[in-house]
Amino acid sequence: MNRRNTLLFKILLFLFILNSISLFLYFLTHSSNSSRSNTNLNNQIPLLRSQQQQQSHHHSLKPWPILPSYLPWTDAEDSKANAITRSCEGYFGNGFTRRVQVLHGPGWFRCWYSETLRSSVCEGGRVRMVPDRIRMAKGGEALVDVMGRGEDEELPAFQNGAFEVDGGNGVGAVEGKTLVDREFLDRYLPAGGIQRHTMRDLISKIRVVREKDFACDEWFEEPTLLVTRFEYANLFHTITDWYSAYVSSRVTGLPNRPHVVFVDGHCELLAVEQTQLEETWKALFSSVRYAKNFTGTVCFRHAILSPLGYETAMFKGLTEEVNCDGASAQELWQNPDNHKTARISEFGEMIRAAFGLPLNAYHSTKPVSGHNVLFVRREDYLAHPRHRGKVESRLSNEAEVFESLKSWVSNYNGCKINLVNGLFAHMSMKEQVRAIQDASVIIGAHGAGLTHIVSALPKTVILEIISSQFRRPHFAYIARWKGLEYHAINLAGSHADPGTVINELANIMKSLGC
Repeated sequence: MNRRNTLLFKILLFLFILNSISLFLYFLTHSSNSSRSNTNLNNQIPLLRSQQQQQSHHHSLKPWPILPSYLPWTDAEDSKANAITRSCEGYFGNGFTRRVQVLHGPGWFRCWYSETLRSSVCEGGRVRMVPDRIRMAKGGEALVDVMGRGEDEELPAFQNGAFEVDGGNGVGAVEGKTLVDREFLDRYLPAGGIQRHTMRDLISKIRVVREKDFACDEWFEEPTLLVTRFEYANLFHTITDWYSAYVSSRVTGLPNRPHVVFVDGHCELLAVEQTQLEETWKALFSSVRYAKNFTGTVCFRHAILSPLGYETAMFKGLTEEVNCDGASAQELWQNPDNHKTARISEFGEMIRAAFGLPLNAYHSTKPVSGHNVLFVRREDYLAHPRHRGKVESRLSNEAEVFESLKSWVSNYNGCKINLVNGLFAHMSMKEQVRAIQDASVIIGAHGAGLTHIVSALPKTVILEIISSQFRRPHFAYIARWKGLEYHAINLAGSHADPGTVINELANIMKSLGC
């Protein structure tokens, strides 16, 4: 019995010691793992913070809206699409079909050339921007802080390597090698009549670098448009930039609206008093930033270089014949016609959609609320650092004409007419576009404000008052390309006879059944 108890005691003691050793080892191991886990976590925190900071600059991309006037864009990969060259589709951007592949590899670069517009939409992957190698003002400053600054300070001057492409580690990635040569530039990016072709200059300075040298402080994972603006404070020229950026997005088949980076040093621009044209850039695209606002190198997973606004049909049409008439997308879908286009209407709908305005609006023959007649006014404003705040007088008695129209409308015996005082200088961009959309008739002296007619509804009537010093076809062409009814009163000087304007409007109202 004693032997049995002694044996049992020894067994229990052995098990106790074994269990104690196991518990000791368990807690020792757990403590060590916990310590290593905390150490790893502490080591990862800076990386996580770095990733969070890097990603904080990126936002979800805005989807494309459904546009009633939208027609499918030609697949740029289809080489047979060159049949549209010199057609209206070609003039309005659906003709960038000749693909020129420049670089393959980890990074890539190619251009889509348009025979019609004689320009290219170029794009690349794993493209690095080095802001320190771009000489220009920072951009985005308040206008009052940079008054008197010269334009040369705001337009970019690129050093070699201002932009670089990852060429991998093959034989093609020679240190300092430029991406393209002079022959390529002359063939696919001709300067034409543009004195300072910044897109051509940018591409001429792109270098191919080895993959091991391709380090980035910040990444843009989503497609990004690189845009250089010239006459950025003028609505007409800004709309050509918007249109070029929109076309570039469609040509390259972007599934969503891209980011925009301004490769220029222009200040925060005011199109009119208290109204920013940047408001529309931000509405049209997913985000907007300035190249010089980055603190280090910036890399783009997919960068698209938008052609200059000077190379759109809206600008080229001022010096060469763009023989195109506006038509509905439905009509062109059923009966394609190389002499007709719906692209300007599509773009106008894009602007309206960007501001959340209805796309199914239309002008009925006799609206219950009455016809809106919008009189677009011109006012003094500071537009850019070199502007003196005075607009050119294109209708010297504008106030008299407006007051005469106001009196006539109040005594009109036909249907109800609402005369809208288009003081765009005191309206947000959304309010301006809404006023254009709601107008049955738009009246105004020749001036950039009339460019808003790109957003007008199909049955809108345009009446332009043109002084002898400004007989330019800008708005007659846009009206034609949209299929709008257009009338003009050509003045001997800058003074308009109110009675003549009233008679012209009276005839227009009768044609509207009023």
